[in-house]
Amino acid sequence: MLSIGVDIGGTKIAAGVVDEDGEIIAATTRSTPATDAALIEAACAEAVAELRGDHDVVGVGVGAAGFVSSDRRTVTFSANLAWRGHPLADELEQLTGLPVVVENDANAAGWAEYRFGAAREAEHMLMVTVGTGLGGALVMDGQLVRGRWGFAGEIAHMTAVPDGQWCGCGRRGCLEQYTAGTALVRTAKRRASAGDPLMGPLVQAAGGSRKEIDGPLITRLAQHGDPGAVELIAELGDWLGRGLSSIATLLDPDMIVVGGGVAAAGDLLLDPARAAYARTITAAAQRELAPFVLARMGNRAGIVGAADLAR
Repeated sequence: MLSIGVDIGGTKIAAGVVDEDGEIIAATTRSTPATDAALIEAACAEAVAELRGDHDVVGVGVGAAGFVSSDRRTVTFSANLAWRGHPLADELEQLTGLPVVVENDANAAGWAEYRFGAAREAEHMLMVTVGTGLGGALVMDGQLVRGRWGFAGEIAHMTAVPDGQWCGCGRRGCLEQYTAGTALVRTAKRRASAGDPLMGPLVQAAGGSRKEIDGPLITRLAQHGDPGAVELIAELGDWLGRGLSSIATLLDPDMIVVGGGVAAAGDLLLDPARAAYARTITAAAQRELAPFVLARMGNRAGIVGAADLAR
Protein backbone atom coordinates (compact mmCIF):
# COMPACT_ATOMS: atom_id res chain seq x y z
CA MET A 1 0.00 0.00 0.00
CA LEU A 2 1.54 3.29 -1.13
CA SER A 3 0.87 6.84 0.00
CA ILE A 4 2.32 10.25 -0.81
CA GLY A 5 4.00 12.45 1.76
CA VAL A 6 4.35 16.18 1.18
CA ASP A 7 6.69 18.27 3.34
CA ILE A 8 5.99 22.00 3.01
CA GLY A 9 8.97 24.06 4.10
CA GLY A 10 9.61 27.77 4.02
CA THR A 11 11.54 27.58 0.74
CA LYS A 12 10.87 24.11 -0.69
CA ILE A 13 8.02 21.63 -1.06
CA ALA A 14 9.34 18.06 -1.09
CA ALA A 15 7.06 15.14 -1.93
CA GLY A 16 7.51 11.40 -2.30
CA VAL A 17 5.74 8.09 -2.76
CA VAL A 18 6.34 6.02 0.37
CA ASP A 19 5.82 2.30 0.98
CA GLU A 20 4.83 0.52 4.20
CA ASP A 21 8.47 0.13 5.25
CA GLY A 22 9.08 3.88 5.15
CA GLU A 23 11.05 3.78 1.91
CA ILE A 24 10.66 6.61 -0.60
CA ILE A 25 10.36 5.05 -4.04
CA ALA A 26 9.83 8.25 -6.05
CA ALA A 27 10.31 11.92 -5.18
CA THR A 28 9.95 15.45 -6.53
CA THR A 29 10.32 19.04 -5.34
CA ARG A 30 8.80 22.47 -5.94
CA SER A 31 9.67 25.93 -4.64
CA THR A 32 7.42 27.31 -1.88
CA PRO A 33 5.56 30.54 -2.71
CA ALA A 34 5.35 31.29 1.01
CA THR A 35 3.21 34.43 0.83
CA ASP A 36 0.34 32.97 -1.22
CA ALA A 37 -1.78 30.08 0.11
CA ALA A 38 -3.34 29.30 -3.27
CA LEU A 39 0.05 29.01 -4.94
CA ILE A 40 1.31 26.73 -2.17
CA GLU A 41 -1.66 24.42 -2.76
CA ALA A 42 -1.17 24.51 -6.53
CA ALA A 43 2.49 23.53 -6.12
CA CYS A 44 1.53 20.66 -3.81
CA ALA A 45 -1.13 19.45 -6.23
CA GLU A 46 1.35 19.54 -9.12
CA ALA A 47 3.80 17.43 -7.12
CA VAL A 48 1.09 14.91 -6.21
CA ALA A 49 -0.09 14.68 -9.83
CA GLU A 50 3.45 14.01 -11.01
CA LEU A 51 4.00 11.25 -8.46
CA ARG A 52 0.69 9.43 -8.79
CA GLY A 53 1.06 9.18 -12.54
CA ASP A 54 3.19 6.05 -12.14
CA HIS A 55 1.96 4.79 -8.75
CA ASP A 56 -1.33 3.65 -7.26
CA VAL A 57 -1.61 5.62 -3.99
CA VAL A 58 -4.30 5.55 -1.30
CA GLY A 59 -3.92 9.06 0.06
CA VAL A 60 -1.76 12.07 0.80
CA GLY A 61 -0.18 13.19 4.06
CA VAL A 62 0.98 16.78 4.35
CA GLY A 63 3.52 18.04 6.87
CA ALA A 64 2.86 21.76 7.38
CA ALA A 65 4.86 24.28 9.41
CA GLY A 66 2.16 25.54 11.75
CA PHE A 67 -0.53 24.70 14.28
CA VAL A 68 -2.83 22.02 12.84
CA SER A 69 -6.35 21.38 14.11
CA SER A 70 -7.11 18.18 16.02
CA ASP A 71 -9.07 16.74 13.08
CA ARG A 72 -5.97 17.19 10.86
CA ARG A 73 -7.86 19.33 8.35
CA THR A 74 -6.99 22.97 9.06
CA VAL A 75 -3.79 24.94 9.57
CA THR A 76 -4.99 27.31 12.24
CA PHE A 77 -1.83 29.42 12.43
CA SER A 78 1.62 29.54 10.89
CA ALA A 79 4.27 32.04 11.93
CA ASN A 80 6.16 31.86 8.62
CA LEU A 81 3.64 30.84 5.92
CA ALA A 82 0.42 32.41 4.61
CA TRP A 83 -2.05 30.40 6.70
CA ARG A 84 -4.60 31.58 9.27
CA GLY A 85 -7.49 29.16 9.87
CA HIS A 86 -6.82 27.70 6.44
CA PRO A 87 -8.72 24.53 5.33
CA LEU A 88 -5.67 22.98 3.70
CA ALA A 89 -6.97 19.40 3.58
CA ASP A 90 -10.23 20.43 1.90
CA GLU A 91 -8.42 22.55 -0.68
CA LEU A 92 -5.93 19.81 -1.56
CA GLU A 93 -8.62 17.13 -1.75
CA GLN A 94 -10.43 19.24 -4.34
CA LEU A 95 -7.24 19.73 -6.33
CA THR A 96 -5.97 16.15 -6.16
CA GLY A 97 -9.08 13.98 -5.82
CA LEU A 98 -7.37 12.02 -3.05
CA PRO A 99 -8.02 11.87 0.72
CA VAL A 100 -5.65 14.22 2.54
CA VAL A 101 -4.39 14.28 6.13
CA VAL A 102 -2.55 17.37 7.40
CA GLU A 103 -0.08 17.18 10.27
CA ASN A 104 2.38 19.57 11.86
CA ASP A 105 5.72 19.12 10.10
CA ALA A 106 7.67 18.39 13.28
CA ASN A 107 5.05 15.83 14.32
CA ALA A 108 5.42 14.15 10.94
CA ALA A 109 9.21 14.03 11.28
CA GLY A 110 8.95 12.75 14.85
CA TRP A 111 6.57 10.01 13.80
CA ALA A 112 9.02 8.92 11.10
CA GLU A 113 11.84 8.68 13.66
CA TYR A 114 9.59 6.69 16.00
CA ARG A 115 8.37 4.27 13.33
CA PHE A 116 11.47 3.87 11.16
CA GLY A 117 14.41 5.79 12.64
CA ALA A 118 16.31 6.54 15.82
CA ALA A 119 13.43 5.97 18.26
CA ARG A 120 12.16 2.57 17.14
CA GLU A 121 13.01 1.12 20.55
CA ALA A 122 11.42 3.96 22.54
CA GLU A 123 8.01 4.03 24.20
CA HIS A 124 8.13 7.68 25.31
CA MET A 125 9.95 9.85 22.78
CA LEU A 126 10.56 13.57 22.64
CA MET A 127 11.91 14.84 19.34
CA VAL A 128 13.22 18.32 18.70
CA THR A 129 14.20 19.67 15.29
CA VAL A 130 16.75 22.48 15.42
CA GLY A 131 16.79 24.23 12.07
CA THR A 132 15.79 27.70 10.92
CA GLY A 133 13.10 27.35 13.59
CA LEU A 134 12.51 24.93 16.44
CA GLY A 135 10.08 22.03 16.19
CA GLY A 136 8.91 19.41 18.65
CA ALA A 137 7.06 16.10 18.61
CA LEU A 138 5.91 13.79 21.38
CA VAL A 139 5.15 10.08 21.22
CA MET A 140 3.88 8.64 24.50
CA ASP A 141 2.92 4.97 24.95
CA GLY A 142 3.24 4.54 21.18
CA GLN A 143 0.81 7.35 20.33
CA LEU A 144 1.54 10.71 18.74
CA VAL A 145 0.48 13.29 21.31
CA ARG A 146 -1.57 16.06 19.69
CA GLY A 147 -3.62 17.54 22.54
CA ARG A 148 -7.23 18.68 22.57
CA TRP A 149 -6.80 21.28 19.83
CA GLY A 150 -3.89 19.69 17.97
CA PHE A 151 -1.28 22.08 19.37
CA ALA A 152 0.71 19.73 21.62
CA GLY A 153 4.44 19.60 21.04
CA GLU A 154 4.84 23.25 20.05
CA ILE A 155 7.89 23.64 22.25
CA ALA A 156 9.22 26.50 20.12
CA HIS A 157 6.79 28.88 21.73
CA MET A 158 7.34 28.05 25.36
CA THR A 159 8.56 31.16 27.17
CA ALA A 160 12.29 30.93 27.85
CA VAL A 161 13.01 34.59 28.68
CA PRO A 162 10.13 36.79 29.89
CA ASP A 163 9.99 39.93 27.70
CA GLY A 164 12.93 38.61 25.69
CA GLN A 165 13.60 38.51 21.94
CA TRP A 166 10.58 39.08 19.69
CA CYS A 167 9.32 35.92 17.95
CA GLY A 168 7.52 35.47 14.64
CA CYS A 169 4.48 34.24 16.57
CA GLY A 170 3.98 37.76 17.93
CA ARG A 171 5.18 37.08 21.46
CA ARG A 172 8.51 37.69 23.17
CA GLY A 173 11.06 35.36 24.70
CA CYS A 174 10.02 32.10 23.01
CA LEU A 175 12.46 29.19 23.28
CA GLU A 176 12.88 29.20 19.49
CA GLN A 177 14.53 32.61 19.70
CA TYR A 178 17.43 31.12 21.69
CA THR A 179 17.78 27.60 20.28
CA ALA A 180 17.17 27.77 16.51
CA GLY A 181 19.43 28.54 13.58
CA THR A 182 18.16 32.11 13.40
CA ALA A 183 19.37 32.67 16.98
CA LEU A 184 22.74 31.16 16.12
CA VAL A 185 23.22 33.54 13.19
CA ARG A 186 21.86 36.55 15.09
CA THR A 187 24.33 36.01 17.92
CA ALA A 188 27.24 35.56 15.52
CA LYS A 189 26.44 38.77 13.64
CA ARG A 190 25.96 40.73 16.86
CA ARG A 191 29.31 39.59 18.23
CA ALA A 192 31.03 40.25 14.91
CA SER A 193 29.56 43.77 14.80
CA ALA A 194 30.90 44.40 18.30
CA GLY A 195 34.39 43.49 17.13
CA ASP A 196 34.66 40.18 18.99
CA PRO A 197 38.02 38.73 17.81
CA LEU A 198 36.65 35.17 18.09
CA MET A 199 34.29 36.02 15.21
CA GLY A 200 37.16 37.08 12.92
CA PRO A 201 37.61 33.69 11.18
CA LEU A 202 33.86 33.46 10.69
CA VAL A 203 33.68 36.88 9.02
CA GLN A 204 36.69 35.98 6.87
CA ALA A 205 35.03 32.70 5.82
CA ALA A 206 31.93 34.72 4.89
CA GLY A 207 33.97 36.72 2.39
CA GLY A 208 34.56 39.58 4.78
CA SER A 209 30.87 40.40 5.12
CA ARG A 210 28.94 39.89 8.35
CA LYS A 211 25.74 39.78 6.29
CA GLU A 212 26.90 36.55 4.62
CA ILE A 213 27.22 34.62 7.89
CA ASP A 214 24.73 31.75 8.02
CA GLY A 215 24.06 28.61 10.03
CA PRO A 216 25.74 26.08 7.72
CA LEU A 217 28.90 28.22 7.68
CA ILE A 218 29.01 28.37 11.48
CA THR A 219 28.46 24.62 11.70
CA ARG A 220 31.17 23.91 9.13
CA LEU A 221 33.74 26.05 10.94
CA ALA A 222 32.80 24.47 14.27
CA GLN A 223 33.36 21.01 12.79
CA HIS A 224 36.84 22.19 11.77
CA GLY A 225 37.60 23.34 15.30
CA ASP A 226 37.20 27.11 15.02
CA PRO A 227 36.91 28.32 18.66
CA GLY A 228 34.37 31.06 17.95
CA ALA A 229 32.04 28.80 15.99
CA VAL A 230 32.37 26.04 18.59
CA GLU A 231 31.42 28.56 21.28
CA LEU A 232 28.36 29.71 19.32
CA ILE A 233 27.12 26.13 18.86
CA ALA A 234 27.78 25.36 22.53
CA GLU A 235 25.77 28.38 23.68
CA LEU A 236 22.85 27.26 21.56
CA GLY A 237 23.22 23.73 22.94
CA ASP A 238 23.12 25.07 26.49
CA TRP A 239 19.83 26.85 25.82
CA LEU A 240 18.48 23.70 24.19
CA GLY A 241 19.40 21.49 27.13
CA ARG A 242 17.81 23.85 29.62
CA GLY A 243 14.61 24.02 27.59
CA LEU A 244 14.44 20.25 27.22
CA SER A 245 14.95 19.72 30.94
CA SER A 246 11.80 21.74 31.63
CA ILE A 247 9.87 19.67 29.12
CA ALA A 248 11.26 16.40 30.48
CA THR A 249 10.30 17.37 34.03
CA LEU A 250 6.70 17.31 32.83
CA LEU A 251 6.81 14.39 30.37
CA ASP A 252 9.66 12.11 31.52
CA PRO A 253 10.65 10.70 28.08
CA ASP A 254 12.93 7.69 27.75
CA MET A 255 14.65 9.14 24.67
CA ILE A 256 15.29 12.58 23.18
CA VAL A 257 15.89 12.67 19.43
CA VAL A 258 17.54 15.77 17.96
CA GLY A 259 17.24 16.54 14.27
CA GLY A 260 17.26 19.53 11.92
CA GLY A 261 20.03 21.33 10.09
CA VAL A 262 21.87 22.55 13.20
CA ALA A 263 22.04 18.95 14.45
CA ALA A 264 24.68 18.40 11.76
CA ALA A 265 27.07 19.78 14.40
CA GLY A 266 26.64 16.47 16.25
CA ASP A 267 28.23 16.30 19.68
CA LEU A 268 29.35 19.93 19.39
CA LEU A 269 25.67 20.67 19.94
CA LEU A 270 24.58 17.61 21.91
CA ASP A 271 27.32 17.57 24.57
CA PRO A 272 26.50 21.09 25.85
CA ALA A 273 22.80 20.23 25.63
CA ARG A 274 23.33 17.03 27.63
CA ALA A 275 25.33 18.91 30.26
CA ALA A 276 22.72 21.65 30.64
CA TYR A 277 19.94 19.07 30.75
CA ALA A 278 21.65 17.11 33.53
CA ARG A 279 22.49 20.29 35.42
CA THR A 280 18.97 21.75 35.39
CA ILE A 281 16.53 18.81 35.43
CA THR A 282 14.69 18.11 38.66
CA ALA A 283 15.92 15.11 40.72
CA ALA A 284 18.82 14.39 38.36
CA ALA A 285 20.51 12.10 40.88
CA GLN A 286 17.37 10.03 41.39
CA ARG A 287 16.45 9.37 37.78
CA GLU A 288 17.96 7.78 34.70
CA LEU A 289 18.55 10.65 32.32
CA ALA A 290 17.06 10.26 28.86
CA PRO A 291 19.77 9.79 26.22
CA PHE A 292 20.15 12.43 23.50
CA VAL A 293 20.47 10.77 20.08
CA LEU A 294 20.75 12.19 16.59
CA ALA A 295 17.84 11.71 14.22
CA ARG A 296 18.48 9.16 11.46
CA MET A 297 15.85 9.95 8.84
CA GLY A 298 17.37 13.25 7.70
CA ASN A 299 15.52 15.38 5.16
CA ARG A 300 13.17 12.52 4.28
CA ALA A 301 11.60 12.39 7.76
CA GLY A 302 8.79 14.83 6.98
CA ILE A 303 7.80 13.03 3.79
CA VAL A 304 7.94 9.55 5.34
CA GLY A 305 6.11 10.54 8.53
CA ALA A 306 3.32 12.40 6.74
CA ALA A 307 2.81 9.54 4.30
CA ASP A 308 2.72 6.95 7.09
CA LEU A 309 0.19 8.96 9.08
CA ALA A 310 -2.00 9.27 5.99
CA ARG A 311 -1.82 5.54 5.36
